[in-house]
Amino acid sequence: MKTIVYSPGEPSGIGVDLIIQLCSSAFWKEAGIPIICIADPRLIEDRARLINKKIRIDLLKEIDDCKKNTFGVLQVINISKCSNTKPGKLYKSNASYVLENLKYGIEQSLSRKKTALVTGPISKENVISINKKFSGHTEYIQELTKSDDVLMLLGSDKLRVAIATTHIPLKKVSKAITKNLILSKVMILNNELKSKFNIKNPRIKLLGLNPHAGEGGKIGNEESDILIPAVKELRKRKINVSMPISADTAFTKKILKETDAYMGMFHDQVLPVIKALSFGKSINITLGVPIVRTSVDHGVALDVAGSGKADVSSLKEAIKAAKKIIK
Repeated sequence: MKTIVYSPGEPSGIGVDLIIQLCSSAFWKEAGIPIICIADPRLIEDRARLINKKIRIDLLKEIDDCKKNTFGVLQVINISKCSNTKPGKLYKSNASYVLENLKYGIEQSLSRKKTALVTGPISKENVISINKKFSGHTEYIQELTKSDDVLMLLGSDKLRVAIATTHIPLKKVSKAITKNLILSKVMILNNELKSKFNIKNPRIKLLGLNPHAGEGGKIGNEESDILIPAVKELRKRKINVSMPISADTAFTKKILKETDAYMGMFHDQVLPVIKALSFGKSINITLGVPIVRTSVDHGVALDVAGSGKADVSSLKEAIKAAKKIIK
């Protein structure tokens, strides 16, 4: 049976609020797939009380015990104890709780072909306080699934954007961009657009690293030395990818209509565009790994947590996408 495991992420943020609010909405039954929350029941109970939602917890021992979603009933698996259930402030004592829940969700998705992982927002700052090497969901999933490479894709009904480099300082980006990196990332994107999105011949637009895509070498040589040779090789492999184009004109209406996905060079080159067009209605999908993982497109929102006013739109989209992708 297809199932979804949900890791709410940072307990002081809105990831907990979102699943409680969804559980009390019409969407819960309409989703048509069992959703199991990995959480400390005390955290769920305390937050539900705080946001004035009446729900019942069905505590499961394992995923196979799950049932169809019932309005107001949240199926929960308890893996770790949440040290502090108060919203709005980060507690270092909760960092291990976040990682243990996430690890369990990854392992379950890895061992069950029909189980997808949906994740709520985490605070990297808090997790890094106990794990200096942690750099985000995407890299952690790559590590635990022992994947050779991984790709972060954000998608909505308006556009899809992938990123060649993710959470690294801007000053390190140019050194990180290599021909082999571009070959690997574009091939992952092409393959996953076919397998996960059923696009027969994906049209991929590759963005240049420099303004105006280097302007013939006047503003930088990465395009001529790295990106263009990579594109030539990719095209020999029958991949429909553009020569590097300038990011400042890549998202016009005309080009959007001609594009299935963009490959950006760094985090803030493409994410502001999709968030401006689709914030709250886009999702994060991890590609290149042997699990289905989708996530919300926003952060922990400490200022909103515990208010009952969290926007559930992105979590809805993440659940719908995960259900659709599971084979």
